[in-house]
This record gives sequence, C-alpha cells and structure tokens, in this order.
Amino acid sequence: MTESTAARKPRRSAGSKAAGTTGTKAAGTTGTKAGTDAKRTTGTKRTTSTTRTAAKKGSETELVQLLTPEGERVGTAANSAYAEYASYVADITPDELRGLYRDMVLTRRFDAEATALQRQGELGLWASLLGQEAAQIGSGRATREDDYVFPTYREHGVAWCRGVDPTNLLGMFRGVNNGGWDPNSNNFHLYTIVIGSQALHATGYAMGVAKDGADSGVIAYFGDGASSQGDVSEAFNFAAVYNAPVVFFCQNNQWAISESNEKQTRVPLYQRAQGFGFPGVRVDGNDVLASLAVTRWALDRARRGEGPALIEAYTYRMGAHTTSDDPSRYRHDDERAAWEAKDPILRLRRFLESANHADEGFFAELEAESEALGKRVREVVRAMPDPDRFAIFEHAYADGHALVDEERAQFAAYQASFADAEGV
Repeated sequence: MTESTAARKPRRSAGSKAAGTTGTKAAGTTGTKAGTDAKRTTGTKRTTSTTRTAAKKGSETELVQLLTPEGERVGTAANSAYAEYASYVADITPDELRGLYRDMVLTRRFDAEATALQRQGELGLWASLLGQEAAQIGSGRATREDDYVFPTYREHGVAWCRGVDPTNLLGMFRGVNNGGWDPNSNNFHLYTIVIGSQALHATGYAMGVAKDGADSGVIAYFGDGASSQGDVSEAFNFAAVYNAPVVFFCQNNQWAISESNEKQTRVPLYQRAQGFGFPGVRVDGNDVLASLAVTRWALDRARRGEGPALIEAYTYRMGAHTTSDDPSRYRHDDERAAWEAKDPILRLRRFLESANHADEGFFAELEAESEALGKRVREVVRAMPDPDRFAIFEHAYADGHALVDEERAQFAAYQASFADAEGV
C-alpha cells in the first residue's frame, strides 16, 4: 500500500500536544480538559466573545490566500489580515511541504486512473476531484487521528489523508460492495451519495462528542450544490444552537452539475454562517497552505468548545461532475483555461523550486511512485471478485425474517433459470 510521507501521529490524551498535524501549532491545547468539558456540559452554551470576533472577521475576509498561483508566500506579515491563519502553518518544514505536494500528485494520479478505468468499462461511474486536490489535502492533513470525517462521494484526497487505501474507494463504483472500508478504522465515514445528508450526520455525531466530553472535532464535506439542500441548513441550525464541535467544509467548485453559483445564491456561501451565529471563512481552495491553515484554525476552536464554523473553499471542478456528465454543454473552455493557471499542484511546485525545497531527483522519484500507484490500482480493480449475490438478504434483519426468506428463495429460483437456459 502506498502511504503518505505526512504520517499521522498517535492519538493524544487531553492536554498533550496536538497529534496528526504536520508542522502545526498545537491544536486544542488552549485551556484545560476540565474547562473544555465545562463548556460542553449543557450543550447549549452561547457563542463566546472570541466566536463573535471570529464571525465578524470571517465575514470581512474575502479570500484567505497564503500561496499565490505564481508560488509566492503571502499573508505572513504580522499586520496581514491573514496573520492569524498563517500562524497555523508558520513552522511548517520543507519535508512537510514535500509531503503535501506528494499527497496532491498521488491523489491526482489515482483519480486519473479511476477515470480511465471507468472509460474502459471497469467502473460503473466515477466522480473526479481534478482541480480540488489542495482543498482536500490541506483540510485532510489538518485533522487529528481522533477527529471524525463525513465525506460526500468525491473526497478521495481526504480519504488518502485518513489512511484509507485508495483501491477501497473503487469497490462501490465497480458494484462489488456498498462501501469498501470500516469507517471506525480511520474515523472516515463511508461515501454519502444522498446530497447534503452527511451534514446532519456530522452534526449529530459532533453533538455526541460534546456530550461525551471529548476534545476531538468533526468535519463535514459538501459541495456548493448541496448548500441549497434543506439538510445543510438544518445542520447549520442544530450545530449553532447546540454549540457542536463541527466544521462545515464546502468545496465550492463553481458548478452544481450544470447549475452555476449565480443560480443558487445571492451572497457568497461563507456569509451564510452569519445568519446561524457562527463564523464563516472563504479560503483559496487551490492553495494547500491556506486550506491547511484555515481548517486547523476551525478545528482548533471546535475542540476548545467554541462551536461550529463554515469554510468555503473557493476552487474549480476541472473535469466533469461525474463520468456521465458532459461539461462542454454548460461551460466554456476559456473558463477552464483561466482556472488551469491557478492549478494547486503547479503553484506548490513553483514554491518548492523557488525556495530550493525540492530538486529534480525528488520530482523524478515521485513520478515513478505515481506510475507504480496507477499500475497497482489497475491490477487491484480488475482482480476484485464478483459480489455474493445473496449477501444482501443476510443483513436486512438481525434475526431473520419469513418474508426475506421467501424473497431469497424467489431470487435463487430466478438465478437458477439462467443456468437452465444455458444448459438447453
């Protein structure tokens, strides 16, 4: 299995240094564990003055960016509007930067291979993340091992950060299983196909975390299209009222299938948080450092008991919504070309090269590793066994049911009819 160089650290106890945050400022260490528990005992504590200040700041900040498309570090000066966020990546090392670059390159390679496999008939469908690598890797690397992640069906980069073998993501799209991994093994929930429902799942889970007195955080991913779903608004309201330690991470890739942002909202998506009473921040979703920093900030305050936050990662879906979609029917090539100039991988490479943090040997080795990953994905997918046709009947009821037994018998007779026909 290919593993990330930005290794995840052991689970930490309350009051110890944050784990699983590459080169970061300690997360969740403000105050004592008892203080954190006290904030969450009632589950209905009003937002603090810190939260209100953050909400005001989030509404005034248009776009948090720490790495320009040209690969230049910005926003790090003490008088910068982004200095607070930048402090969360101030001590990031060259090795960790190379790790982030590697994560994005290998995630893109895996995604490209999955798209090719679908085109070759090996997968029934695939939802590409092309162009969204920075938002996913940055936010994914901001999580701790004891945090819990609720994805949609496109968070392949986040799954990579959580240690889920990428080949496990393909079973559902090949039709051989209903998920492919144990969510509790990596604190990474199964992919959610129903649009927006995972925001409610995450909020409910976060409310449970608060009642348990834990200092872990929860993060829910969804797209700009899902922000129009009632489930998301309900999740915002519950999270705010119950001060749940959840971060809502909206990947605004500009298109909800064929519907543009202009047809969905009259204000920037991050500003919706104000109406529910918690902070919202818009971050450059093609900037892996900004995505990492802002998500660390949001999870840090959630773990301290300061409630939810909304992050709008402003990015772009470079490919189709899924492999059944044709984006040429609703958007122009010049739009994509403009976003290609903001490519998340290219901008980090430019920075690594200009800062002498990586040489040609590093890039060559990564290219070889990338090809090896593609080869392994092809081999594993083609070797996946056909599913047990009768397994679905085994999990309908814990103790069995007469009607299920009858349906199993009917299905068995139906399957047998094909064998009879072949024997004629």
